[in-house]
Amino acid sequence: MIESLPVELIGKIVGELTLEDVIKISQLSRRLMNVASDPILNVWRFPILRDLRSDQYEESLKHLSVYMSVPRHNWVDILSRARAPYILFEMTLPNLKEAEWEDAFKRRFLPSWWRQRKDSTWKAALLRVLHQTWHRSCTSCTANEAWTKYIVLNRNGSANQLEASSRHFNPALIFDDMRHVRLVVQFADVRVLALGTLNRPLSSLTVNSNAKALLHPPGILPGDSSGSAAPEYSRLNYPLPAQTHINYPFYTPGEDNLWQEDAEEAGLEWVGGLIIRVVTQILGQGLNEKPPQDGAPLLDRDLIVGPGRQQYASFTWDDLGILAPWLEEKITKKIDGPGLGL
Repeated sequence: MIESLPVELIGKIVGELTLEDVIKISQLSRRLMNVASDPILNVWRFPILRDLRSDQYEESLKHLSVYMSVPRHNWVDILSRARAPYILFEMTLPNLKEAEWEDAFKRRFLPSWWRQRKDSTWKAALLRVLHQTWHRSCTSCTANEAWTKYIVLNRNGSANQLEASSRHFNPALIFDDMRHVRLVVQFADVRVLALGTLNRPLSSLTVNSNAKALLHPPGILPGDSSGSAAPEYSRLNYPLPAQTHINYPFYTPGEDNLWQEDAEEAGLEWVGGLIIRVVTQILGQGLNEKPPQDGAPLLDRDLIVGPGRQQYASFTWDDLGILAPWLEEKITKKIDGPGLGL
């Protein structure tokens, strides 16, 4: 009988079950309820994470907050990973401490968004920003962000933070000199893209070392998912990447193409005067639909052309500092606005 087993073994067994089965087991006896309530064993963690990674959540996740045996820190994972409309319109929200709402907010959103807290509580701030992001993902509304900021890494080592009208901000059109697109990292609501030009350089003077360093951090080897080869780096947790990039900046097996062999391995480099634009794209509906094939060819063209790819949010110095801290010493000058910063 399962109740006669050591609690550690019970925890491992229960952790392999579905979320609905864990709820049932937690209600069978006082001992099993105590095991389920133990925040150290946390038998809920793996069933919850498996459910969040699935295409369709279990019905039992919707009202999980009514069960007192669920350790509260599981809700930070749920609130930082679950799809926005599910949190806003379907889920029964838990009763959490202010520090837990703050943790969930900072795990979900980019650092530049942390300053958007205008509400009296972190819970209100999370729900407000989450609703704004969801609203922008399925409409063309730009009322909450009239200007979109983005960063340009220059060949001479400097970088500019520029901005453009959000209503007309479309990398597929205004970055017509950028021939290649790369997905840097994806989060719950947005993904960060880098646009530039890959070519065979005429000389080393045309190569932008910061562009390559952004996409391939120095010291990390392709295929390294543990971080053992580059102990000076650590996995990103604030904000928390999506499961497809959960090991960022290290390689995440699966859909992470950043560390796979690409054109750069064939002697091509990121070249040009203004080599790379870093932007934040809001994840909209229809991302799985194939984009049209007309127009200029682009590497990973489907990242910016097609349904659900028309809305962008700002990407600032704060975001770059968190996503690529190794660039802090490499960028020779940070310039707000266009120009050389003389």
